Amino acid sequence: MRSQYIPPQARAVESSVIRETVYAADKRELRITFVSGRQYAYANVPQSIYEAFLASSSKGAFFNIAIRGRYHFHEILPFSERTAH
Repeated sequence: MRSQYIPPQARAVESSVIRETVYAADKRELRITFVSGRQYAYANVPQSIYEAFLASSSKGAFFNIAIRGRYHFHEILPFSERTAH
């Protein structure tokens, strides 16, 4: 019997700049949704970095120091923007 894939769940965080995160350990992908609504996917983020992010007292500061500019990323456009062309 094949196991069913269960996608990772979004996790709300306490932050003035970050609304929620999703971490897919199997792909080492971190998705971050900012309070502006913009969402980005960061590639090859170690689980230890994600866990340190969650444990940090300032999610925005940790993001700026340990994630931003250190991992390849792309913006995830809302479905309506992807199909508008």
